[in-house]
Amino acid sequence: MRLKNVRGANDIVINSPYYIDSKTVPKGNYKQIFNNNNPIQIEIGTGKGNFIIQKAIKNPDINYIGIEKYASVLMRAIQKLDNDEIPNLKIMMFDANDINEVFASEIDTIYLNFSDPWPKKRHAHRRLTNYLFLDKYKQIFIKENHIVMKTDNRHLFEYSLKSFVDNDFKIVDISLDLYNDDIKDNIPTEYETKFHNKGNPIYMVEVKK
Repeated sequence: MRLKNVRGANDIVINSPYYIDSKTVPKGNYKQIFNNNNPIQIEIGTGKGNFIIQKAIKNPDINYIGIEKYASVLMRAIQKLDNDEIPNLKIMMFDANDINEVFASEIDTIYLNFSDPWPKKRHAHRRLTNYLFLDKYKQIFIKENHIVMKTDNRHLFEYSLKSFVDNDFKIVDISLDLYNDDIKDNIPTEYETKFHNKGNPIYMVEVKK
């Protein structure tokens, strides 16, 4: 379980040069933050940041924004960046429910890595692949809808596949065991490494619309 409150976490996050306050940037204007016209890709639920940081380092011609709800978690990502200069990376802190209030027709790709599975049926509307979220996402993509998802939770994976297909997404790549398939250039999250080391299969799907 993630801690929601760690003393000083909020100050560490908001005082970082990587932090963007969503209230200070008009929707549709995030390219101005990076001072270029490169594609913008976001990770919803960036956690401790390994995935988004490594993505930005390896792909300097793509802009990345890591999004996390809790400062106590995001602080760990910020601390990894203390001695780095990564101009194509920014960090934001807000609830994913507000995603379409923050961005507008400017996002190239969304990464959903090891999202909370919300296993109880009554909580299905909170899953980040629920149709309610898919409707929000379509408002922020610049062109085609492009989502890449990884999880170790088979129930969430099966639910998500059905949700994608029911909402007219096409599956362009899929793996039922990422580490035994020929998937190149995979960047693991902290959760991914933990679950893989336990012997759990990692599921991945890439969809477009």
